[in-house]
Amino acid sequence: MARLHTVPRSAIVLGVAGLIPFLGFAALSVSGSDGGLGNIGLSPRTMLSAYGAVIASFLGGIRWGAAAARGTGNGDYFIAIVPSLVAWAAMAFPAPWDLRILGVLVLAWGLIDQDLTRRGLAPSWLAKLRLVLSGVAGAALLVAA
Repeated sequence: MARLHTVPRSAIVLGVAGLIPFLGFAALSVSGSDGGLGNIGLSPRTMLSAYGAVIASFLGGIRWGAAAARGTGNGDYFIAIVPSLVAWAAMAFPAPWDLRILGVLVLAWGLIDQDLTRRGLAPSWLAKLRLVLSGVAGAALLVAA
């Protein structure tokens, strides 16, 4: 029972580590510095957008995995592909809309996935952790937009 309520240390460490690119690339984007990425033909904003899209796809994977593990039916599988499709489409939008769409998507998905714990498809600690991580990541995307 404690396992359902206690956040595993690795989930905290890896979750916080996953925020580093959001915060770093957003800070570089806002500051106007490229952090040396220009030397290899990249920009912090491009890296932030790409990372945001990858993480949005990962968020959909959480629901897909929960659906597969519990056999919840087709609805969860359909919902699970939404973040990937929206993130992919967002990459085609011009600045600042790409980051705005990704920011809202990540923030919204932190709320949408709260039903996973209410329905018993994920441990209760995941809901709280997801709110914090999605909040920081989504805010970073929106600030950099």
